[in-house]
Amino acid sequence: MKRVLIMVGLLLFPRLLAAQNLDVTSLVGENWYGLYLNEQKAGYSFDSLTVQPDGSVVKVEDAHFKISMGAIQQDMRIYLKRTYAAGGDLVSIEQEMEDAAGPKKWEARVNGDVLLLTTSMAGTKTEERLPKPKESLKDALKQIELIRGGMTGQSVDYTVFEPMYKKEMSGASRVEAVEERVFDGVVTKVFKIGSTIKELGIRSTTYVTQDGTVLEDRVAEMLTMRLEPKEMAQDVNYSNDVIVSNAAPVDKPIENPRQRDSLALRIYGPITKDHIFNSDRQQFVEKDGYVEFHSKKVSISDTTEFPVKEPSVAEWIKPSLFIQSDDKRLVEKAREIVGNETNALAASGKLAKWVFDNVRTTYSAQLTNALEVLDLMQGDCTEHSVLFIGLARALGIPAREVAGLIYVDDVKPGFYFHQWAAVWVGKWIEVDPTFGQPIADATHIKLAEGDLFEQAKLIPVIGRLRVEVVDEPAVASREAK
Repeated sequence: MKRVLIMVGLLLFPRLLAAQNLDVTSLVGENWYGLYLNEQKAGYSFDSLTVQPDGSVVKVEDAHFKISMGAIQQDMRIYLKRTYAAGGDLVSIEQEMEDAAGPKKWEARVNGDVLLLTTSMAGTKTEERLPKPKESLKDALKQIELIRGGMTGQSVDYTVFEPMYKKEMSGASRVEAVEERVFDGVVTKVFKIGSTIKELGIRSTTYVTQDGTVLEDRVAEMLTMRLEPKEMAQDVNYSNDVIVSNAAPVDKPIENPRQRDSLALRIYGPITKDHIFNSDRQQFVEKDGYVEFHSKKVSISDTTEFPVKEPSVAEWIKPSLFIQSDDKRLVEKAREIVGNETNALAASGKLAKWVFDNVRTTYSAQLTNALEVLDLMQGDCTEHSVLFIGLARALGIPAREVAGLIYVDDVKPGFYFHQWAAVWVGKWIEVDPTFGQPIADATHIKLAEGDLFEQAKLIPVIGRLRVEVVDEPAVASREAK
């Protein structure tokens, strides 16, 4: 859940740049915005644009999230500064995230045809050379043609480089309507602009005045950025537990959720093909207005040994930005946990039990990685999962992140957004180290798999799902027919 929130926060920034598209001089200054998660206050954002004496343009966005997770107040900051030369070429990008685990920094600077990217995280610094992005000030201000034309239906494309993912994402924007609103006591022409990040399929709707002021920006019908006076935007006298408020409610409780052999549900909401993963554990059937979901407890016995040499899954052994599986601390800890075990399935079970027994459960709005969790030994489902995956990969067992929903009835019965893991032990199986499950139970609904970028596909469904529990006898009767 928190990783998706972070991704939504990052997506605000390209949208701001893409939406403010008049003469640069008309945009110089600052604006304050309230941030609302499913219409509940979640923080505030500040953005500014300045023109330097040498003609370069500097755009700053600074978002502060103040939310509750498990009744614990959490603070998180996402800062982004982009600099363009007087001629419009991208000069540099500075990105920083601050949370309970400390700051993470990305600094990207153009040098000829190369982008030098420096990442500082978990006390380590890495440097990479990437191709120079296509992004320029022209991209950032390209929608000027949309507003100048003043006509519904006009469209424009743009690109924006994201340092955290080392990706240049492409976007498309279109004027969907032109209307009049009263703004600061004056009747003002307002443009309704729809935008889509093509790689993610995430849509936003932005309302922009004729002078370039963003009045409101809605990302995936989940996060809203609304123009407000500074004092109102910074008002933090609110309480919004994002874990509870974004859960998918159920029409009735589920009995014995952890011990069930099977489960049948109807899920209502914006589920798309991007969220459907069928396997021997779970099956989706698309219906008119909802999807049927069936899951069952699986069993497996396998003699696959590690390190796994199967080429088709080799990418899931490699270290990554958040899974530093080649670090000697993770390698040594993993070997200590499994001892002389050589069977991948048995080793996975030992790792899941060790993480469950030793990582203290706390709720935190932070972007952590495997090494930080190994040092702190606390966190929620994200921390449990990334540490488990880091340990598994350190042994040469392919592992990857899985995200979706799990049934919980401790606070309020419902399906809560959750993260767990999948490991390859001759075939892919799902493991939940947060609940100490070597095989994930039947109440897990996988809707995404892969890194944070892939998990962003959950954004359109968060807070927009509801679930009906189907009686097992009815399911059996229907299947018999």
